[in-house]
This record gives sequence, C-alpha cells and structure tokens, in this order.
Amino acid sequence: MAERGVDVSALPQEVREQLAELDLELSEGDITQKGYEKKRAKVLAPYLTQTPPPAYDAQSPGPSSASAPEPGPSNSSSSSSRHRRTRRPHRSSGTRDERYRSDIHTEAVQAALAKHKEEKMALPMPTKRRSAYVQSPVDNCTPPDSSSSSDDEAVSSESTGPQQSPDTWINSSLHGSSTSSSASSTLSHGESRPTQAPQPQSQQVPPPPTPAHPPHSHSQPSARGSRVDLPPNAVVRGMSRGQSRSSMMETADGVPVSSRVSTKIQQLLNTLKRPKRPPLSEYFMDDQEEIVEVPQADPNTPKPEGRQIIPVKGEPLGVVSNWPPALQAALARWGATQGKSPALTALDITGKPLYTLTFGKLWSRSVKLAYTLLNKLGTKNEQILKPGDRVALVYPNSDPGMFWVAFYGCLLAEVIPVPIEVPLSRKDAGSSQVGFLLGSCGVGLALTSEICLKGLPKTPTGEILQFKGWPRLKWVVTDSKYLTKPSKDWQPHIPTANTDTAYIEYKASKEGTVMGVAVSKVAMLTHCQALSQACNYCEGETLVNVLDFKKDMGLWHGVLTSVMNRIHTISVPYAVMKACPLSWVQRVHIHKARVALVKCRDLHWAMMAHRDQRDTSLASLRMLIVADGANPWSVSSCDAFLNVFQAHGLKPEVICPCATSPEAMTVAIRRPGVPGAPLPARAILSMTGLSHGVIRVNTEDKNSALTVQDVGHVMPGALMCIVKPDGPPMLCKTDEIGEIVVNSRAGGNMYYGLHGVTKNTFEVIPVNASGTPIGEIPFVRSGLLGFVGPGSLIFVVGKNEGLLLVSGRRHNADDLVATALAVEPVKTVYRGRIAVFSVTVFYDERIVIVAEQRPDASEEDSFQWMSRVLQAIDSIHQVGLYCLALVPANTLPKTPLGGIHISDTKQLFLEGALHPCNILMCPHTCVTNMPPHPQNLSATLPTVRMIIDVSKAACILTTQVLTKILRSKEAAATVNIKTWPIIIDTDDLPRKRPPTIYKPPNAEMIAYLDFSVSTTGMLTGVKISHAAVSALCRSIKLQCELYSSRQITICLDPYCGLGFVLWCLASVYSGHQSILIPPMELESSLTLWLGTLSQYRIRDTFCSYSVMELCTKGLGGQTDMLKARGVNLSCVRSCVVVAEERPRLALTHSFSKLFKDLGLSMRAVSTAFGSRVNLAICLQGTTGPDPSTVYVDMKSLRHDRVRLVERGAPQSLPLVESGTILPGVRVIIVNPETRGPLGDSHLGEIWVNSPHNATGYYTIYGEENLQADHFNTKLSFGDPQTLWARTGYLGFVKRTELTDSSGDRHDALFVVGSLDETLELRGLRYHPIDIETSVSRAHRSIGESAVFTWTNLLVVVAELCGSEQDALDLVPLVTNVVLEEHHLIVGVVVIVDPGVIPINSRGEKQRMHLRDSFLADQLDPIYVAYNM
Repeated sequence: MAERGVDVSALPQEVREQLAELDLELSEGDITQKGYEKKRAKVLAPYLTQTPPPAYDAQSPGPSSASAPEPGPSNSSSSSSRHRRTRRPHRSSGTRDERYRSDIHTEAVQAALAKHKEEKMALPMPTKRRSAYVQSPVDNCTPPDSSSSSDDEAVSSESTGPQQSPDTWINSSLHGSSTSSSASSTLSHGESRPTQAPQPQSQQVPPPPTPAHPPHSHSQPSARGSRVDLPPNAVVRGMSRGQSRSSMMETADGVPVSSRVSTKIQQLLNTLKRPKRPPLSEYFMDDQEEIVEVPQADPNTPKPEGRQIIPVKGEPLGVVSNWPPALQAALARWGATQGKSPALTALDITGKPLYTLTFGKLWSRSVKLAYTLLNKLGTKNEQILKPGDRVALVYPNSDPGMFWVAFYGCLLAEVIPVPIEVPLSRKDAGSSQVGFLLGSCGVGLALTSEICLKGLPKTPTGEILQFKGWPRLKWVVTDSKYLTKPSKDWQPHIPTANTDTAYIEYKASKEGTVMGVAVSKVAMLTHCQALSQACNYCEGETLVNVLDFKKDMGLWHGVLTSVMNRIHTISVPYAVMKACPLSWVQRVHIHKARVALVKCRDLHWAMMAHRDQRDTSLASLRMLIVADGANPWSVSSCDAFLNVFQAHGLKPEVICPCATSPEAMTVAIRRPGVPGAPLPARAILSMTGLSHGVIRVNTEDKNSALTVQDVGHVMPGALMCIVKPDGPPMLCKTDEIGEIVVNSRAGGNMYYGLHGVTKNTFEVIPVNASGTPIGEIPFVRSGLLGFVGPGSLIFVVGKNEGLLLVSGRRHNADDLVATALAVEPVKTVYRGRIAVFSVTVFYDERIVIVAEQRPDASEEDSFQWMSRVLQAIDSIHQVGLYCLALVPANTLPKTPLGGIHISDTKQLFLEGALHPCNILMCPHTCVTNMPPHPQNLSATLPTVRMIIDVSKAACILTTQVLTKILRSKEAAATVNIKTWPIIIDTDDLPRKRPPTIYKPPNAEMIAYLDFSVSTTGMLTGVKISHAAVSALCRSIKLQCELYSSRQITICLDPYCGLGFVLWCLASVYSGHQSILIPPMELESSLTLWLGTLSQYRIRDTFCSYSVMELCTKGLGGQTDMLKARGVNLSCVRSCVVVAEERPRLALTHSFSKLFKDLGLSMRAVSTAFGSRVNLAICLQGTTGPDPSTVYVDMKSLRHDRVRLVERGAPQSLPLVESGTILPGVRVIIVNPETRGPLGDSHLGEIWVNSPHNATGYYTIYGEENLQADHFNTKLSFGDPQTLWARTGYLGFVKRTELTDSSGDRHDALFVVGSLDETLELRGLRYHPIDIETSVSRAHRSIGESAVFTWTNLLVVVAELCGSEQDALDLVPLVTNVVLEEHHLIVGVVVIVDPGVIPINSRGEKQRMHLRDSFLADQLDPIYVAYNM
C-alpha cells in the first residue's frame, strides 16, 4: 500500500479529507479496489518516505462499523490501519447506516445463532450459470451536491403490546452509557467451515405413500388440482381449486435422491426443519374458508389487560408579549432592527464558512423576490402568480441561503411554497410520484438558482427535460441579479396568521405515493411558538443544523423557529458530512453553539472520526436534539456518542430525542434535564409482546428484547392519545401499543388536493370501547406507534409506514434490518443498502429483504450470510422470510437524499425487474395458511346433502373419519346435520356373512344412481341398470384387453361417470388388479402417479385433466431429477384422460412432450368421452388405430358447418379424436332443431344408441317429457324406429382411411363442445373454449380465463397472475384479440385474482357458476371494464 511509509495523522488536513473521501467512495461501491489504491497512491506520493514499511496485513478485516475504535500503537502502519477501520465502514450512502447498531442486539443474534451451531448442517450453495455473476453497471448515483442529510425515507416501523401496571415494564435502573468496544458479532468467527453432506444413494420410487401433513407450496399459482363439485344453488367463491404443491421431489419425506439440486433442497429443508415453536398459522384469521386455513387463535397469545388510556395534555402554551402576529412579521422586525445580526452561515464542501446571510439581507432579498413574483414575471397586463398559487422550490442541499430567500419570498408574496428535491434524471426513483405531488397541488411554476438550473438535465435543444409524470413547469431563477427592486411605496402584505395555507411539505407514503401536507399560517406560527417554549430558545443563540432544511425538523427549527427567535443557524450540508464527518462538532466548538440538530447517523460518524480532533469541546451545548430519537435503535447511538464525547464536555442531560411526523409535526420532545439529575428510564420490552401489540417486560428470552428510550413529553398546547392503528380509532389500553394521535393548533391540516384521504388522517375522533366518541375535537394521525409510560413520558416503537402485518402479528421493518445487520454483513453487503418490505401472496403479507451485495463477496459468503439471516430472524422475531435477495452494488433505486427508495424497490421485485445476483425463496416456512383439501366442507357438503335428498337415500355408508366430519360443528354451519339418514360406519362392519346374497329379479332393475354436477352447474342423477353395468364393463374389457393378469393404475375422482366404473366395477368384472391413487394425494406427493407407473411397470393408466395439468406444471421442469431417480415411462402403452368435454390438445401434447425424456411414447396419450346419458361412448383401445387430428375452419364452425383445412391455415382450429367408439355403441350426428340426421360436413348433436345407455334421470319431480326427449328419442326421418339418447354435445363423425380391428374403415368421433354452453351471438354459434384460448395468450399475466353472455353482452373473466398494475393493461389487449380473431365486441372485461374461476373435480370450468357469482357481485374483482 502506498501509505506504508506515511504517518496519516501527520498529513495536512486537506490531504486527510481527500483520503476520507476516497474511503467513502470505496465503501459505497462508487470505485473499484484497484481504482481506490491507484488514487490513494497518487495523493500520498509526495509524502512517501524510503524507510522499509512495517508488516501490515491488508486482508485482515477490521472491526465492524459499529465498534468504537481502540487505542493502538502510534506507528504509521497501525495509524493508517486505524484510519481505514474508523473511516471506511460507517459512511455508506444509505440511510440505514448505524441507526440499527446495538451491542445488546448483536449479542442476542449471536446467542440465537449459537443454537444452530451444534446442528452442523451443510448449507446448500446455489448452482448458477456463469453469466449470472456479471454485475450490473453502476448507475443512479447521487452527486454529492444534490444530497443532504440522508433522510430515513425508507425507514419502517413496528408495533408493541400490553401488560400490567406501567411501572413494571419500565426498567428504572439506567443502562450503563458506555458501549462495548468489541467488534460487532462476526458470526462466522471460530466456526469451521461446514462440511458438505455426503450424496445419498439413489433408490427406486417407493410404493404409493399416504403422507399425513404435506408441506404446502404456492410456487405454482396457476396449477389446478382436484376440485370440488358445486351444487347449482351453492354460493361459488371460486376458491375450491386445490393448490398445486410440488413436494420438493419427495425430499420432504426424507427419500434420498442422487440429483445434485435435490440434495441441496434436502439440505435446506433439513436446515429449516426445526419444530421449536407453534406455526404462524395459529395466529392467522381469514374468511376465505374454501382455500385459506382458519385455525383457532392461540390461547397463550398475550392480550392487553390495563385500563383504557386517558388523553395526555401538554403544558399550556404560554403567551409572550413580543411574539409576532405572523412569522413574516418577525422577519420584518429583525430585518429592520437587527439588520447586521447573522441569520445563516453556509459551509463549503470542506466544511469552512462560505457566506453568512444577515437578517437585513434575508429581509431585503425576500422582499425583492416577493415583488418580482407578483409583478415582474409576465407582461404588464398579465399577472402570472396570484396569492394562494402553489410554487415548487427546487434548490440543492448545498445552498441553504437561496432556499431561505425563496421560502420567505413566497410567504411575503402570499404564494404557497412546495419544497421538493432536485431531479437528477428522467429515470429518478419516484419521479412520477413527485409529479403526482406537483399535479395534486396544481404547481405550474418552479423557483431555482442559476447554478441548479444549469445542472438540470436538458434535451439536445437545451430545454429542461420533461421529467416523468411531471406537469409542464415554468422555471424562474431567483439569484439577486435577476430580481427587481420594488418601488419605495411597495410593501409586502403581512396579515395576522390565519387558516390559509402557508406552505406544503412533501411526504412519501408506504406505497410510495408522494402527498403534500398543507400547513396553515397559524399552525406554522403556533408550532414555532411551541418549539420555542419546549426548547427554551433565546434571542441571539447559535444553532448547528445537520438536517435537510427543506422539510421536517430541519425546516421547523433551522429555518422557521430560528428566524422567529433571531437565532444564528449554521447549516451543514450532507456533502460536507461525507467529506468531513466531524464538521458539525467542529462548528459547535468554534461557534460555541447552544443547540445542535442531528440524526443518529451524524452521532456515529462523528464518534468514528473524533480522534482526528482532540481539542473540540461540546460544553456549550444545552440541547443536542436527535431527530430520529423515536427510532428504537437510536438508544445505542446516543449512548455510544455520550461515552466518547463526555470527555469533551458533553453533558448527559443535553441529549434530547424527539418524535415527529409530517402530519402532526412535532409530537413530543425531551426537555433538557437539570445537571446531575438522574437520566430518564428505559423500557426493555418483549419483541413477541410487541408483535401482538402489547407491552410486556422481557423476562423469558433476553435475545428477543427491545430497549427503547422516551422522547419526552407532549408538546405545549397539545392533547394526545393512543388509538388502535387499524379499524375505528378506538382508545387503547395502558399496556397496548397503538397509533399516536394529536390535537393541536400546531399541525398539518390536510393532504393538499386530496380530500378523500384527508378525512381519515386529519379528522379523527377517538372512540371508547363501546364505540362512543370521546368528544368532538378532531385529532391528527401521526403515523407513529407507541405508548405512554410513567410520568406521561412518550415512547415510540415504530412507524405505520414500516409496519409489516404477517399472520395477524406486527413486525417492524427497522427491527428486521437491525437483526440482519447484526449477522456480520461486512464481507457480503453494504450496511446502508438494505430494503425490507412485504408483498401480498396467498391472502397474507410475506416479508422480503433486498440488499446490495459487495462486488468482492464470494458466492459462499453470500449464501452463508443469507442462511444465517433466515435463522436469526426466525429465532429473534418468530417470523419466516418469504424471499431474501442480493442485488449488485449500486443498483437499488435511490431517494434524492441517498437512501433506498423502498416502494420502487418493491415495484421492481413485483415486476420481476430486480435482477438479483443471489436469491433465496422460502415459501415453505412462511406460507402456513393452506388447508388440506378434505376440510373444504362448505363447498362439498351442500352437494352431498342434495344428492341424499334427491335420491331419498335410506342410509349413508362411510368411514369413521368421515362420520365425524358429517356430524361436526363445521358441517352444522353448512347443513342441518340432525336430518342425516342413518350413518353406517363401514370400518366397523359385523364379521358374520349375510344368510343370502341379493340377486336382482331382472337385469333392467336399477343397479345404482350416478350423480354429477355438469359444466353448466346442474346436479343430475341418472339411473344405471344391472344390464347397463354388465354391458359397459364388457365393452371396456374388450376395448382395453383387460385380463386377470393385468395391472392398471387409476388416478381420477371415483364419484361418478366412467371414473366410478373404472374405480369400483371394471376390475371386479374383468378380474384385473387396479392400483388406486386419489388425485388429492398428488398435491402432497407430486411424483406419486408417475413413480407408481414406473415402479410397477404399468401398461394402462387412466387419469383426469386435473392430474395431467398438475404433473405438467409441477414436474415439467424436473424430468432430469425424475430420470436420475429411475423413473421410466416406456412401459406405458395407454394413458387415457377421462373427461366429458372437447379433448384439450395443447395439454395432452405438452404432457407427452415433457415426459418423452422419461420414455413416454408420443402415441400413448389419448382421451375418453362420456356424458350423462352414456358414461362411456369413446375409449381409446389397445388394438385400434391412433387418434387422428384434423384442422377445421373456425368461421365455418360458427355456422354449424365443418370445413377441413390444412394445418397452419388462418382461423384453423385443431381437433383430436375423442378415442375409439366402444364396442356395441352406435353414434349419429343430428340437427338438434329438426332432429334429422346430418351429413359429414355438418356440425350437430351427438346421439348414441348402446346397451349401456342410462335408463333415465332420477328426479323427485318425475319429468317424463324430459326423460323421453333425452333417453328415448327417435329421428324425424331416416331410421324412425331406433331409440337414441341425446348427449347434449356438438360434434361430427369423419370416416378415415384407417382400419379398425375388424378390418373396416375407422369412423372417428370429434367432440366440439357442450350444446348448453355455446354462445349465440350475432346469429352465430361460438364455443367458449375457443374465445378463452385467444384471451389466455393475449398477455403473459393472464392465467385462466372464462367467457359467458349477460344480456346479449360477451363477458370475459381473466385471472391476473402478475402484478395488479397490469390489470388495466389487459383490458385493451383482451378486447383486441377477441375482435381480431372472433369478430366479437367484448361487452365486459373482468380482471380477477388467480383461483377465482371455479373448476370441478374433473378439471372443467364451471362457467354458469362464474356467471351467477358475477351477477351476484361475489367475485371481488380487481377491475371491471364496461366496453359500452
């Protein structure tokens, strides 16, 4: 290193500042290590000596940024080493530097992780393609000149909870103010590297298992598992579909596999498989019974026990005789009487005074600007600005003087200033939201300085760029040389303070929306008076301000209250702090300042750099106001700063934390204490209690404790109380955490231009437990969460905007950041570049952490850190992370003040545009609210009840488990369980054989009733005779060659139709063995069906479309893993999909193609077709020809004509044969209106004649006409004698060139769709599936879709699989594609959540149920567009 021969402490001040700046750039990732060393060597070159350098290990990591520097030897090596250790880590560009530093918390995280040490589990490293390592380019860097005190824009908050008497949860003994100087916990210290677990041996897939509690996954949101049939009168919520749950390739059940990837997944599962606490689902409450599990609340959950809180009053606001009637009047007074008194001193980039603005100059320049604004902007006859107009103030943080003049000039002109940040580029994070602010405030003119205007991005023609989302602005330069001196008779109008708006302060919400808080003239004045009284400000004092002077405390103290009290303000810009962290301490020392306005970050930076200045004194300070003292993690910064600077004259009682918000302004501030008096107490709270919203002393687990300090008392003249943060503003109990609400004249009065959201924030009337308002005076929500402690001290534990509500528990984003940073991040991520937010997934909030990874971090270090963060947050906060992502350095969107723009980061995450270089998804640990399918009683029981009622069943045969369910309280909530017929438990039957076995007197007697819900939502039961059963089983046996030596596997629902026949009857008739797999089992063990086919060498298998879709979506990408486990499907010669619909060609083709690598023949997959009148019309045999495919013209099809075209022709529709017609079955195509037979080129209704036709409907009404029409009807001409049954399906028969087993030419039956579901529009017949196919490919975010008609309008319902921001994008795309491909105008487009479109157990869409739900307003759509 170049500095080996140099004593850094002996270098000139400017050289040390250059070195500090280089260290800062390196720590922020602004330059590479090589560039850093090159520049550093250049700076030090003139001072190098020729003496041999002492040994120095450049690779050894220094202590963490949080540690206090320790004294070391004075040689040059240790000096430079110490310089790097104390300078480098603590100044990253983010807002979250050291506000989260706490030795106690670090030790707690160490202790929590120590519990995992003994397990010695090998953590799986990700396997990535090499190109994934490429770092994204550095962009979006904030130039130093335009950034000020890096505000905690992105800071979040947390909540707390209840307990006994307040004194019991406040720890009266003061913590030692000293801070441990040991390095913050390097969690990897002292640990040997975990050894990789040995690869387990491959083994065959086991016999079909029956897992008890499968791990739930939501990784396939659009996958559709087995469904529940719904009765026609049931309320359809659309949630009956089973979620696809990929079972982690059997590894969750401990089955060893040889695949490299799956071994790593097994390792991760083992790592996270620790049943050490109740699952989060115990706290989850939701009303989506069909899909979301609603467990009983945990009886051990802490609840508030105190009495109802009484509003807390601040001291009376005193009346001082010389207080001005308006703030402008104070400026006028000082400008006239104290013209030479200094008002503001600005510093240059090196921290030296640049200029001093006197009160006389401030007054005269402000008057000139006011005159210019009102009289000189337009032509003589045109006044551009009028009093009350809003004006944007765009000034860099390095130029406070220009801002002061602009602000007071606006007040004197009675126009309303709206200070905003300087835009840097068109793509600034949150730029459009600033545009929303300007638009909602009606801003058309912006004031700026000449230097700032030159620095704004320009178009090639030299015009200022039109920033994204901004209204068109007229830019006005306010430098003195451009201002006009008013005539002697012109004086600004200074009225007494009233309720008119004085200025607008911007505020970013949790969602990123930027709103303007309007502050009235009387509120501005009253706030200055209250601050003057609370802080005891005196004329002529000096105040050092490190905060952003455009808003919040920096504006209220440093610009407004200082002018009212004739205070000299020293403004220290953020750029100066970056170069010289001690600059504010030096200014206090030089100017003997009485008050300093800082953040915890500034305390830490000064503490780290204080060895550079040994002669500074802070003895003059009477108040050190800590602006973010309300942050629970500020305690350690305050203690550490006091520990270092007490030797420099700092008195413990001068540290004054405060709590503020843009809406309520200053909520509370700690008054300066009396020297020698005991310091305020601390509250040591249980984080578990806080997550439940109650205050509890931490007595059990010291690792889960949070220490908070008070923020003093309520402001003078204010009334404050605590209300519940959500729902009605009900007063909290004394041991309950709630939102602080304030009534005061000194607060904001509205969100400007947004009257709807104003009422909920600025006009809150608290109510008591009975819901009665406690008075008539309105309170303002502060957004701060806290409680009132002993002596009416206010404690704040978080902010609403940082609240993460997960499974009914509240977590504070700041607390999670602190825990993550306590897991030694120095090698892996930048301390100041972490974002924590939540996303809604599957009816709950899921926590996401995103951090910027250091360029030199190894993959192993990164993954180790991520794994430890998971463990630490799980142990400390008892909450699972959904996703932890690391992105390349300098790629997260920044706020104008250098912090991370949380809402933009979240948006990038949801859009899939975050581009992480490392990611860890953990849905298994946090998605705990998926119910098992059988508990879906509300959807299934009404169907069961109706079948029992219609069939007049005398008894119910069922199992012991289902008997309990039928008689359970849950069942009673849906049906009347007292009216069940006799229930016989088939698990407990007598062993005696009956004396005689019943034999029907004739074959035409009813054997059983087959009930099913059709796709139109109708529950129909058909009578199946003994003769029909025998005939059907005989046909299936002949078609499929089922002999007693054969094995078949069946994976479909066994309740009705061909599924019931295959499951229960066919094997008894033919004598073959059937392996039965309930489709529900696949939801927990996705490989079960395919594994069974391979293990038992099955030749013939039957399944449903739901099963095929589940396997296609869940296992399609895992064929290599299945092959490695020995799954081989070459044995399968026939895989038949049982259905009552048009064959789904795309799905069967995808299935065949995906599993071709496992040996599945492309010829194996085929379909069967049946209907209510005949359960099995077609079934692909083993000896017949392969199913044929044809392409028909869709336009002809709408006219009920069949015109065959070539593949790829425009408007062509591929159709595949629905299997070979069974032996004994005759099929004819008939015109449904004339009932005459149709030729080959016509589309008509499929009629069937067969010995296994059903004999009729089983109804309680006995509609004989319907029976004859559907089951025993005749052709109107041709063959009028044969009795036919009407299937209700449209199709056509095509004679092919192929021959069947008898040598005759093969007739292929093509099913097009259900006659009842066709749409009659514009005199043409449309099939819903064709329109839906077009809709689903219109946009990548459309999952499933369904169409129906409503009052002659076509309604399209589309499920949105992506972000909700895409919802409106879908409307024109859906409209376009239907118009283009089907020549139809869509009347209504409905965008809904995934899973809303109901699907029955066979995987068929229930369009009529969907229509009924839409008309009954039960869909809860994301968006509905009426294309009228």
